[in-house]
Amino acid sequence: MGEMKVNLCGITLDNPVIPASGTFGYGYEFAELYDINILGTFSFKGTTKEGRFGNPTPRIAECTGGMINAVGLQNPGVDKVIEEELPKLKKCFNKKVMANVSGFSVEDYAYTCEKLDKCEQVGWLEVNVSCPNVHGGGMSFGTSAESAARVTEEVKKVTRKPVIVKLSPNVTDIVTIAKACEDAGADGISLINTLVGMRIDIRTRKAVIANKTGGFSGPAIFPVALGAVYRVSKSVKIPVVGMGGVSSAEDVIEMMLAGATAVEVGTANLINPYACRDIIRDLPVAMDKYGIGSLKEITGGAV
Repeated sequence: MGEMKVNLCGITLDNPVIPASGTFGYGYEFAELYDINILGTFSFKGTTKEGRFGNPTPRIAECTGGMINAVGLQNPGVDKVIEEELPKLKKCFNKKVMANVSGFSVEDYAYTCEKLDKCEQVGWLEVNVSCPNVHGGGMSFGTSAESAARVTEEVKKVTRKPVIVKLSPNVTDIVTIAKACEDAGADGISLINTLVGMRIDIRTRKAVIANKTGGFSGPAIFPVALGAVYRVSKSVKIPVVGMGGVSSAEDVIEMMLAGATAVEVGTANLINPYACRDIIRDLPVAMDKYGIGSLKEITGGAV
């Protein structure tokens, strides 16, 4: 069997497969279905300083090759995550977890990251400056190199754990933003978050989602994500975590060849809750098929 271990910002993963934030809850829900310790790690539900109810319903719309969501960062707030969610997770997951953080101000990001930085269970802080579903927060920080860099700088001042900045594809130059985050001290970059999308009900002539627009994800965006990972990985020296439409072991390998050190799986988990388990199961077979002895050696192989 080929070697599946990879190293992400100084922490070794048994394999590069990481369920993406917002598609895996706080982990213990999926632990009822299979042993989630087979995962490399996972990125838990986007967490903010205060609890959030999220956007009004309906929040989900199906479409060809994917789905649109506008959940709006529904979460109980960082204090309850630390007091309630992480203790539940500890009972079923013995690896470091990736904490996904969002905010509505630079101070919000720093506050939440500082709190999570103190949690022994947390291995990485994935700072999301790319959520397209929240007005006045999230993506507003990720569409400007200066804003993304400022968030990165402030978070780095209050944390010791690796900081991975999650970027939006809804920009004119994602490479410039990635480089600004690297210069500001980011330890890694993850991309891409969802594309902005919309569905309209022809019968009612109204938007299907109450929020009007939402984040488009799923297999249809894989080529867009792959291209972004390729461009960014050529331009930065820090690790890149690739995501966007990944749904098979072959997709994982393709992402790594484009330059990803690890790969997040998102929408596939919502379609099939066993998706990550199946991808990990299929990876050794795919590695053997394509003559890959070690996954960490193929990162950037197409670059």
